[in-house]
Amino acid sequence: MKKSKTWLSILLGAVIIVTTACGNSSTVQIEEGKVNVVTSFYPLYYMAKEIGGEHVNVMNLIPSGVEPHDWTPKSVDLQNVSQAQIMLYQGAGFEGWIGDFKNGLDNNSKVKLIEASKGISLIEGTNAEEESGHGHEHDNGQGHNEASEHHQENEEGHSHEGGIDPHTWVSPKSAIVMAENVKQALIDADSSNKVYYEERHKQLHDKLVALDKQYSESIKQTTKKDIIVSHHAFGYLARDYDIHQHAIMGIAPNAEPRAQDILRLTKLVEEKQIKYIFFEELVSDTLAKTLASEANVETLVLNPLEGLTKEQEAAGDNYLTLMERNLQHLLKALQ
Repeated sequence: MKKSKTWLSILLGAVIIVTTACGNSSTVQIEEGKVNVVTSFYPLYYMAKEIGGEHVNVMNLIPSGVEPHDWTPKSVDLQNVSQAQIMLYQGAGFEGWIGDFKNGLDNNSKVKLIEASKGISLIEGTNAEEESGHGHEHDNGQGHNEASEHHQENEEGHSHEGGIDPHTWVSPKSAIVMAENVKQALIDADSSNKVYYEERHKQLHDKLVALDKQYSESIKQTTKKDIIVSHHAFGYLARDYDIHQHAIMGIAPNAEPRAQDILRLTKLVEEKQIKYIFFEELVSDTLAKTLASEANVETLVLNPLEGLTKEQEAAGDNYLTLMERNLQHLLKALQ
């Protein structure tokens, strides 16, 4: 208790400005007469906006262009969450700061913290399994998913708590479950608008189901099944659509690869006739471009959708448009 009070006092010593990020960069405030929802990162912001519509004021914690692994909350974030009705967070170890954050909330706060990944069969890997290139699943409410282990290659590096891969949202199948959790959280907080939330959820659900079908049918037709990515963020995509992920870095994008890992991936490029190395906008592309140069192949973007860049936000991109773009790049690489 003493530790969390100290943590809170340090935060409250900062300058208090009652603003936060809307989507990724706009200034917003708590709004009376609406359900105030704070989200821990972009995919949850998108879902809450799509389902909540006019009855919900959604505030995202992480600004445009900031990689979530590099972000920590500030006093203003505690203030806004304490005044909100709902905080949606990914869970599965993605927000390493969430425990201290919960302890730092105002004692009078009535905010409900909702773990959006609840109900998804989580991919779990220990260091030994990471070295051997296999993972196993952690049952988070839906039982064991048979499509799992052999499509999982965890490179050694820093992982999230418990060794669990938290990047569920990168698969449309997982996004369907997460959207259901968001809908239910809104209904629980504002039952008078239940029908409204259900109707808007149905619209998003249908789009996600169509996206899932598009991924399943088109990837099934590809001749190649191996991709090399900058960090190990695509395990659920690999599991759900029968492809093999090989990562330069670990589950956390700042995990340093070993020289033998780079050598092994260079050999893999030749062995599997891989033509593209994938990189991400919010993470340095140096290693991906170095590997591509060594292996004499090209680079392509594969977006883990942890946040929008300012350019994407300005262009009106969203979860669906970026996932569709990801699919086109995957199909180009897997032909």
